[in-house]
Amino acid sequence: MRKLTTLAVLTLLDVGILSVSLSLAFILRFDGSIPAEMVSRLTTALPLVVALQFFVLSAVGVRRSPWGCVGFREVFRIFAAMTGAAAIIAVGWFAVRFFGESWAAAGALTIPLGAVGIDAAIAFVGLAGARGIARLLTERADRASLAPREAVPTMLIGAGMEGILVAKEIGNRPDLGIHPVGFLDDDPLKHGQVIHGVPVHGGTSELIDLCRKHGALQVLITSSSMHHRDIRRIAQLCEESGIAAKIVPGVFEIVGWRANLSRIRKVAIEDLLGREPVVLEDSAIEADLRAKVILVTGAGGSIGSEICRQVCTFGPRALVLVEQAENSLFQIHRELAAAFPEVPLVPTIADVCDVVRMSAVFREHEPDVVFHAAAHKHVPMMEWNPGEAIKNNVFGSRVVADLAHACEVKEFVMISTDKAVNPTSVMGASKRLAEIYVQALSQRSTTRFVVVRFGNVLGSAGSVIPIFQEQIARGGPVTVTHPEMRRYFMTIPEACQLVLEAGSMGQGGEIFVLDMGEPVRIVDLARDLISLSGFKPDDDIEIVFSGIRPGEKLYEELSTQGEDVAKTRHRKIFIGNLRPHPWEQVTENLKELRELADQDDPEALRRKLLELIPEFRHEAADAGELQSAG
Repeated sequence: MRKLTTLAVLTLLDVGILSVSLSLAFILRFDGSIPAEMVSRLTTALPLVVALQFFVLSAVGVRRSPWGCVGFREVFRIFAAMTGAAAIIAVGWFAVRFFGESWAAAGALTIPLGAVGIDAAIAFVGLAGARGIARLLTERADRASLAPREAVPTMLIGAGMEGILVAKEIGNRPDLGIHPVGFLDDDPLKHGQVIHGVPVHGGTSELIDLCRKHGALQVLITSSSMHHRDIRRIAQLCEESGIAAKIVPGVFEIVGWRANLSRIRKVAIEDLLGREPVVLEDSAIEADLRAKVILVTGAGGSIGSEICRQVCTFGPRALVLVEQAENSLFQIHRELAAAFPEVPLVPTIADVCDVVRMSAVFREHEPDVVFHAAAHKHVPMMEWNPGEAIKNNVFGSRVVADLAHACEVKEFVMISTDKAVNPTSVMGASKRLAEIYVQALSQRSTTRFVVVRFGNVLGSAGSVIPIFQEQIARGGPVTVTHPEMRRYFMTIPEACQLVLEAGSMGQGGEIFVLDMGEPVRIVDLARDLISLSGFKPDDDIEIVFSGIRPGEKLYEELSTQGEDVAKTRHRKIFIGNLRPHPWEQVTENLKELRELADQDDPEALRRKLLELIPEFRHEAADAGELQSAG
């Protein structure tokens, strides 16, 4: 009821502004003395002109925009609506002149073109002005409702577009507890400017001196898209001077010309790796996922849970969360239910190796798209348990893929790994076999089967970053396997965004390879983490080299010899058209492998893997030589 009342009031205000505008246009056109004939025409034309203008306003979407959120886009729409309505009236005016005054009804509506132009200008100012006043009042009320915090003197780094938005948002948010004392920017043309009341003092080379001069107790980097070398330099300067260094999200988290400052955080390791923000083709992904039933296996894992979060933003008809671990499923279901109450969620405890259970899930929910993220991923653990790696990664994938084919699922996306390229571990070999099976099945199915291959993701459960953080928290040492060990890294959100993008562009049978940037030395990663934790590498926290573990490589690869790697429409996604294996050969090989996986003979299983995957290189090691993670 309240919503309808508000809508009625806003409608009356728009109609009133349009009516007054046309009346004022006639008064101005005739210098305050309107001839009797024109008064008659005004009386006749006013309801029709206002109705036309109101219709055009609604057609271009102005009526759907909340008054308190008006911005440049809405102002432009108002301008376009008033200009368009004036153009329609002008066309009518010329039509009447062409057909003659015998067209009585049209003749009565022939109002002076000068009044039409004046009316458009006044109506634009009135409509935009009323909405601007409403926005000012709304923002003032919002500020008044926020409990102010003690403001910390802060130096803002970067006076570009993102910095401008940050400064504006800080002014509207007393609850943030930030008092900007100035900007620093390395563009000399900006020095001396004042942005939203905040002066630009100089460049970042003067950071320490200017922070002390203006009493700044912390610096705030206004963009995580700043080059990682600059972020590293600023973070080190701040650490040496005892000044807190924080950062705001990148441009992809700035929406509607407002910066999301609720997620200001300390500078983190991902800010130092130089990963550029991912730019997605949202329209293609939305067409792929909106109003569809999406099923995600491994939904409680690091990758699976992030895929679920991102899928929810595209409005699926339902999201089926398949997870073997009860606690992980509970956590992601609770999180998604709170963040996306409009999305129907189906928490499903199931093992992808359980044919009966997975068959029931597919029959009940009839998914349109499947993201298969369930897998055993830890290299040393799979060396200890090769049979379980094969059961889960190969035959679990086979179960889900077969069901997708049998149920005529539209699209199946399998998450793979760079460790499947020229594998040296059981885990890598198991993922390569899963790729081979999915590719072979795609040749005989209407389902679009695609594989997406990428490297390590920062912060995933059991990965190197959490392990290093635990070791630092204990006071060290931080264990690194080899001083030249290098890995590709990507943030979890970035990897999952590209998975969705690749899935939307797949035609069937492709192996998509994500651009992981430059490989990073693990020892450099350890040093950065120690520094960000407030310690000095080697002095406060020791770094110890423990030796390469069985199945590990010094350098990871993202494509194999023989793959025709080609570009796609997305600059961070490449496609490797590796020739599929014959279906009969694949199924026969897996039949033999299944028998070995059920036996307690790891060496026989490894020998079979060497036979099935020519590029597999594995040096068998006694279990006693295997070392713990770290």
